[in-house]
Amino acid sequence: MYFSNSIISWYNKNARELPWRNTVNPYKIWLSEIILQQTRVSQGLPYYLKFIENFPTINHLASASENQVMKLWQGLGYYSRARNMHFTAKYIVQYYNSQFPENYNEILKLKGIGEYTAAAISSFCFDLPHAVVDGNVIRILSRYFGIEIPYDTSEGKKIFKNLAERELNVDLSAIHNQSIMEFGALQCVPKSPNCSVCTLSENCMAFNSNLIDLLPLKSKKISVKKRYFNYLIIENEDSTFLQKRNSGIWKSLYEFPLIEGDFTEEKLLKSDEFDEILQNSDFTIGFVSKQVTHQLTHQTIFAKFWHIKVSSFQNKKYKEVNWDCFIDFPIPRLIDKYLKNIEKVTN
Repeated sequence: MYFSNSIISWYNKNARELPWRNTVNPYKIWLSEIILQQTRVSQGLPYYLKFIENFPTINHLASASENQVMKLWQGLGYYSRARNMHFTAKYIVQYYNSQFPENYNEILKLKGIGEYTAAAISSFCFDLPHAVVDGNVIRILSRYFGIEIPYDTSEGKKIFKNLAERELNVDLSAIHNQSIMEFGALQCVPKSPNCSVCTLSENCMAFNSNLIDLLPLKSKKISVKKRYFNYLIIENEDSTFLQKRNSGIWKSLYEFPLIEGDFTEEKLLKSDEFDEILQNSDFTIGFVSKQVTHQLTHQTIFAKFWHIKVSSFQNKKYKEVNWDCFIDFPIPRLIDKYLKNIEKVTN
């Protein structure tokens, strides 16, 4: 138990004060874990506090509208997390009488919950002996035990899962899991860790073999796709027009009418997509933004915003929204940032 005892001892001296660490309430633990997927603690903490304030119990979350949930999530990214969370809240209220299941396998069946989150909830809340395996854990195990097998292969996944289970202190599973996650977040960080003060350095294979910068290994390279968005900000007096996305990364969010493609102004105005949206409405183009770059994990979006004035607009595909009510609609961060920048310039 040297490995587990060492990181637990380190945790007791160095752990951050975070609100979800002062509770065994599975709703709050679950909420924090979903928010912190793919998200740094500094970014996720304000969202966690907002969700707890607005939806203090699972019943409150289940009773909320999709727009309310998505609006509160706005800017956090990976929006399927919010949709799945909302679905699962309603599911638990309906089929579990508002009580979070206490069995690992039952938790794992819930939508939006994978092995890592199920292990975190079952150990933190119910002290069940299930080891968490996330990026932080993989990095620590890979370096400490000198594992040079890519973690994103089927063999690598099996090795790291088995190793995490083997090193788990089953009598202290909750604090062990908290400790190893925090150790990876603060001490055994991805780049330039301070190994001179590391409690594990004496027995760390990567440190003693000068492999810190090479481990963990990954086999797959992310292919980044380029996409070109043209948003039409169509304005009729005090109103604009939005559509709700029903697929893709921003599903359930609202956006301006969109034409995708790398167009010049002349080609855009002559395109079938433009005619289909405007449907012979009289219009004038008041302003076209510079190209805005928005980086996502698997794609880079190059966006332009076309400010268009109309005297009437009858396309039933789009919802007319008064600008005063615009704030109530969940929108992608790309659009939110652009509008805020425009507002700064005009004020």
